[in-house]
Amino acid sequence: MFSTQVESVISGLRQQFQFRFNVRRSLGFLLVLGFFVSLALHGCSGASNKTLQPLKVGITTWPGFDIVLYAEEAGLFKQRGLNVELVRFENQQDSSRAVMRGSLDAAFASLWDVVQIDPGNDKPVVLLVTNISAGSDGIVAQAPIKSVKDLRGKRVGAKLGTVNHLILLEALKLHGLKPEEVKIEDISNESAVQLMEEKRLDAAVIWQPLLGETAQKIKGNIVFTTKEVDSLVIDTFLSRSTLMASKKAEFTQFLGAWLDVMHAVETKPSEVFEKVGKRLNQEPAAFASDYAGLKKGDMAMQKRMFQSQSRLKEAMEQMGQLLQADPRAGRALRQDIEINGEPISTAIEQWKS
Repeated sequence: MFSTQVESVISGLRQQFQFRFNVRRSLGFLLVLGFFVSLALHGCSGASNKTLQPLKVGITTWPGFDIVLYAEEAGLFKQRGLNVELVRFENQQDSSRAVMRGSLDAAFASLWDVVQIDPGNDKPVVLLVTNISAGSDGIVAQAPIKSVKDLRGKRVGAKLGTVNHLILLEALKLHGLKPEEVKIEDISNESAVQLMEEKRLDAAVIWQPLLGETAQKIKGNIVFTTKEVDSLVIDTFLSRSTLMASKKAEFTQFLGAWLDVMHAVETKPSEVFEKVGKRLNQEPAAFASDYAGLKKGDMAMQKRMFQSQSRLKEAMEQMGQLLQADPRAGRALRQDIEINGEPISTAIEQWKS
């Protein structure tokens, strides 16, 4: 009897011990599992929330560039973890040089200026097409002049080596004139407008809104705009090759923010033009009108410009031909420009997902 009771007690103690052991083992397993899950989640979070380096970006006044101000106003840069400083320059040649010399990480610049950047120890890299001129640039002429062909032997204001020079060469080629058949006055946009008003120039290459305003003031004619051609006035976002490895993530997120802006232009243009116009002390309707003369740099544009048979490469070849046809600018086309479509392709894929 006593033996049976002892065995019963021992059996009960064994069951309790086994139960507690199983519970502790289960708890231990759960704690270990929780630790590794936490570690994994922390690792993933650390990768996605990695602190991005600041970006210092040069910008000049141009609707196709200024549209990026919406990313600042709407907090799109911050949403993507970016700290972007936009540095205002008077001209694109200076901002492009600053990129190549290391003072800037990137800059908005026309492809025409990119192909003429001074030689150095680094290579320019084109990462984005912001817009293509489609009516925003053109040639205004005095009243007697009705067409580009009428410019033969006339004095035309256009700063040599600048985008204005390119626009003139495009117009002359389209209408069958040789560059040497016109007399180019190597002057700035503002000086050309003044000389046109004083009737001291026959024509001038200028951009909107000055193009329309000048034509109206002098009662002259707009004899050409970039809407007439698949223009080489292609504006870009450029960096340098040695920076691509260290700031690839930052550039990809910046391009993602650019796509956010393009989407906003399509879906809520009034808000975009109002915010950008306010930053520029310009009426929203006026900015919208200026921007309307551009083909915007949306996803479709990027695919066309960066695909394997790149329009950018073709455009640079055509620019080289125009520079050879009119050597008055005294510039040579750079042969080492990189066209890197990987960041924008990644940005598009991430944006879609």
